[in-house]
Amino acid sequence: QVQLVESGGGLVQAGGSLRLSCAASGSIDSMNIMGWYRQAPGKQRELVATITSGGDTNYADFLKGRFTISRDSSKNTVWLQMNSLSPDDTAVYYCNLFGSTRTAGILRAPMDYWGKGTLVTVSS
Repeated sequence: QVQLVESGGGLVQAGGSLRLSCAASGSIDSMNIMGWYRQAPGKQRELVATITSGGDTNYADFLKGRFTISRDSSKNTVWLQMNSLSPDDTAVYYCNLFGSTRTAGILRAPMDYWGKGTLVTVSS
């Protein structure tokens, strides 16, 4: 059983910053990808950023360098530093882990795991 717990969301003024955290627990294989997605009201969930266990990152084009993803692979923890926030960034931010788990020594097929989400509200 994999659990992802996010924290760090809240209300911030436009131009401000927030740092989201996500800790994953469970029998997670060391080779995995962790990331952040977001879903604004009335819109589909979209990719924000991902990072592999080796540190390779991928960002959505719309971020324009404002956000930075990082992780501690030894703790399966990922952070999202968000700067220069605008009202368009208002959304529920979801932590994601794509990877395998081990049960009774058997490596399972990789799959997506999701946190419950944390709300980020940016006021103008």
